[in-house]
Amino acid sequence: MRIAVTGGAGYIGSHTCVELLGAGHEILILDNFANAERDVPDQIAAIAGQGVEVAEVDLVDKPALARALEGFCPEAAVHFAGLKAVGEAVEKPLDYYRVNVAGSLNLLDEMTRIGCERLVFSSSATVYGAPEQVPIPESHPLAPTNPYGQTKMMVERIIEDLGRARPDFSAVSLRYFNPVGAHPSGRIGEAPRGVPNNLMPFIADVAAGMRPEMKVHGNDWDTPDGTGIRDYIHVMDLAAAHLAAIEVTGEGPGVQAINVGSGRGHSVMEMIRAFEAASGRPVPYTVSDRRPGDIATSLADPTLAASRLNWRATRDLATMCADAWNWRSGRSG
Repeated sequence: MRIAVTGGAGYIGSHTCVELLGAGHEILILDNFANAERDVPDQIAAIAGQGVEVAEVDLVDKPALARALEGFCPEAAVHFAGLKAVGEAVEKPLDYYRVNVAGSLNLLDEMTRIGCERLVFSSSATVYGAPEQVPIPESHPLAPTNPYGQTKMMVERIIEDLGRARPDFSAVSLRYFNPVGAHPSGRIGEAPRGVPNNLMPFIADVAAGMRPEMKVHGNDWDTPDGTGIRDYIHVMDLAAAHLAAIEVTGEGPGVQAINVGSGRGHSVMEMIRAFEAASGRPVPYTVSDRRPGDIATSLADPTLAASRLNWRATRDLATMCADAWNWRSGRSG
């Protein structure tokens, strides 16, 4: 198929592009490169062994988006583009609503106009807020606690309403837990600008000597070693879930939300020790106070992904750390 991939030069988008190309799809990457390096499409092409079409487009610029989609005529879209830092979202909520919600509206409007009826949306487990039960099923109430999570929930609702209005529309919203790792080639991976917001790239920076130490936010949680437990998923497993979701959108109309996680948890200290083993480097740390809003444990219930997508996470923590270190150690600076 011809698939438009918004944010296709980003972390998860780039790995998904590799999977889509490997499955024989033709893709158009739409990205404004605000949070992606400009050589990423070339790296995708090198991994896939074929060229990649790119349109430098901001989804907020509706006329430019319309021109790009008209020229490509996609049969489906995978929608990653958006702002994604929780802390920044609290400081700049209007930016997040403008980019994440208004940008998504523009995309859906243009898809409708050209008759593109299949969508996979990059959602997030942040839509659940503080979990009332663990593991978290898709039936869990949605109660996001920050503007980033609110934007993801809002776009999910918009997609659901569009599905009710358009009888041929088919969409899957994938609620990710904690993507980590990198492509085993070391050509693409997570490359945050500034101070990393996520745990593994911060650990990698410390292992690489780019930062003196990391802070463990609380060691008195109700967990086996006192540090917070999260559901980490290798980015290549996550990319495979998108490929499976695209196939599901071809089975018939309807809109559904599906968790993408392993259902297994690892603590912060487990992550540190596993990364030390993978890198052969020490990861110094200090323990600080808990952060407001943090929780002890967050895990996906992946049952629906297994039954609906025929998908399961296959890569273990050692592989996640080894691939992340291969990527990090191969980058200059």
